[in-house]
Amino acid sequence: MYKKEGLTREVIRTFQNIIYSYFNQYGRDFPFRNEINPYNVVISEIMLQQTQTNRVVEKFQQFIQKFPDFQSLANAPLNEVLKVWQGLGYNRRAVALKKIAERVVNEFDGILPADIDILKSFPQIGHNTASSIVAFAFNMPTFFIEVNIRRVYIYYFFPGKSSIKDSVIVPIVRKTLDSSNVRKWYYALTDYGVMLKKTHPELNKRSAHYRKQAKFKGSNREVRGKILKLLIASSSLTEVEIFKELKINSKKLKEILNLLIKEGFIKQEKHGFSIT
Repeated sequence: MYKKEGLTREVIRTFQNIIYSYFNQYGRDFPFRNEINPYNVVISEIMLQQTQTNRVVEKFQQFIQKFPDFQSLANAPLNEVLKVWQGLGYNRRAVALKKIAERVVNEFDGILPADIDILKSFPQIGHNTASSIVAFAFNMPTFFIEVNIRRVYIYYFFPGKSSIKDSVIVPIVRKTLDSSNVRKWYYALTDYGVMLKKTHPELNKRSAHYRKQAKFKGSNREVRGKILKLLIASSSLTEVEIFKELKINSKKLKEILNLLIKEGFIKQEKHGFSIT
């Protein structure tokens, strides 16, 4: 499409019509698309980082039922937040959400700023997440790429090419944005990308940013999750008690416990380890 004709108005209009036509017929329905407010968008966007949508749906509903706004999340004990988060993995995202809520309450009177640069100063929020939050929460024009959106642009605008950098995709994202309804446009792009994953699974491998996900089984991430699960269930455990439960190398256990302390997940007291 792009290679033959260049990015003319007609090409842009045709591209948008293709994406919207699919979305109008097959667009997905999620609770975080139906209950749109800045808080819900922040929760869902952080949850969706490195996690499939079908796993997020139920957890999102549980989370906002337990912590319905920034104030309730900011006031919640970390142990309670991690308890609700269990099953999503990457627990540092739960810690980040609590810290984000605390900042919104303490520095912005409970109102999420619609500013990409400010949002990027929050934990676990980079440019793409900040941009997606502004787009979905406030329907404001922003430009970002995530895995499904990348897939769409590679398919339509880079036929036969490989090692495609996001830096060459972003200008096309800018030019093809439907600024009249940013939120709907990005929903439509995302859903079209999910469809392409099934029909053209090789597309993202053509990106210069493609990385094969590391195995979870036996990884430090798996051990971290098991330690946190144990400590959520118990008020306090000694290193020996954790070692007996997990039966892993004692040196590796010490290293992971120290990291969890450093990252603010747990604390060590005279009687053992507990959630911060």
